[in-house]
Amino acid sequence: MHRSYRDILPMALVLSSLGRSPATAAFMRHACAIDLVRKSLNVVFTCDPFDKFRLSVESTCDWRRCYSEDVAARRRWNGRRRDRPLRHSTWTVGDAVDNASWSFRPIKGPESDTTVPYFPIYYNDVYQVKLPPGHRFPMEKYRKVRELIQRSVGSLDESRQSRVRCDFRVSPLATLDELTTTHTPAYVERFLRGDLTKDEIRNVGFPWSPSGVDRALSSVGGTVAAASAVCEEIRQRRRNMQKEHIKEDEGNCDDRAPVWSAHVAGGTHHAFADRGEGFCVFSDIAVAANVLLQRYSDVVSRILVIDLDVHQGNGNAVLFDGRDDVVTFSMHCEANYFSDKQKSDVDVELPAGCTDETYLPTLRHWLNLIESEGGVYDLVFFQAGVDVLDHDRLGRMELSGRGVKRRNELVFDFARRKGVPLVITMGGGYPRDDWTPILDAHANVYLQAHQFLSDFRRK
Repeated sequence: MHRSYRDILPMALVLSSLGRSPATAAFMRHACAIDLVRKSLNVVFTCDPFDKFRLSVESTCDWRRCYSEDVAARRRWNGRRRDRPLRHSTWTVGDAVDNASWSFRPIKGPESDTTVPYFPIYYNDVYQVKLPPGHRFPMEKYRKVRELIQRSVGSLDESRQSRVRCDFRVSPLATLDELTTTHTPAYVERFLRGDLTKDEIRNVGFPWSPSGVDRALSSVGGTVAAASAVCEEIRQRRRNMQKEHIKEDEGNCDDRAPVWSAHVAGGTHHAFADRGEGFCVFSDIAVAANVLLQRYSDVVSRILVIDLDVHQGNGNAVLFDGRDDVVTFSMHCEANYFSDKQKSDVDVELPAGCTDETYLPTLRHWLNLIESEGGVYDLVFFQAGVDVLDHDRLGRMELSGRGVKRRNELVFDFARRKGVPLVITMGGGYPRDDWTPILDAHANVYLQAHQFLSDFRRK
């Protein structure tokens, strides 16, 4: 099977300045480097020369040497002891190369634990894009938000962390097959080659660059991976139940912990099949939904998209127009359209200057209506834009920080009551001079989800 470099998942790190470490030496002996990756990154590495390990490597520095490899190509250990049981462990490399710290702790094996909530978090800020000076898009917010989330989750005590199976994973790049479930092959290939017209580039809002291609692909790939992780977890739980001869409608449903996931990026809901606009090249939620319906038809047959960005999810509205397997709900500002208004399955328009007192009862009403009359859904996407915040530069709405947090809780409660998996993506959020309110609002979406899952047995 032909594989391009975009299909290769960064899997092995060779750090020359850590060569004195026994673990590093082992990785150097077994690494099969076929793609050079530079700059800082945070990857998850699975290796099994003799045992199975997961290596989470975090760095904000410029590594001397950093390689990646295709896992499917590396089965070259002829002397491997296959009778030895696999052991699962985590190694963490600290930020500084010269003062790297290695830690060891057991992690869960492949068997799914239905009593512990599942919440992998993907992020794509390793794909750096340098925008022209004065560009209004806050590219740095993705890294800053991810760091806020990681610090907050990492600061929890061990008992709190153990209540949720949560880890951080680098977003993979979307493949051509995934993209063309939703977007026309001609548009995808023209974008990848850099053949868009000046008008098309202006509508997207980003100058074209190879690094911008990787970022766009990772914005989609991370959401596809997050949604796929949910489906894989559900499949694993079903296999476990079959082994134990338990039917899905038997037993105590309260014992089945929620299966959620998140992407600290994405939410690019303004892209259409053959064009992009509003800082959106491809629609990550639409691609992910279509991929799930194809690959996981045994798990997902009907999807709900809850879009709470300040702007209408116009691209998704068109992409899913006339389909019953994906239902689009968009609640947005009636005075903040920058292109033609489209028709979602449910559109709720709120006035400019809308505050918590109007927004929250309206959202509660519509979620209750969807719950009672919307039928059955197998999975929910939550586009969690925070440009409804009063501190947002482009939003034109006036929700408080507390109001945005309450909005998130309403969605989480809805998913819990429906008993459906939830996939969270980022969305709009445009800071003024002080970035703190926007960064906090973005980070709170993920931290609240983690807290909600941590306390799920008390609800």
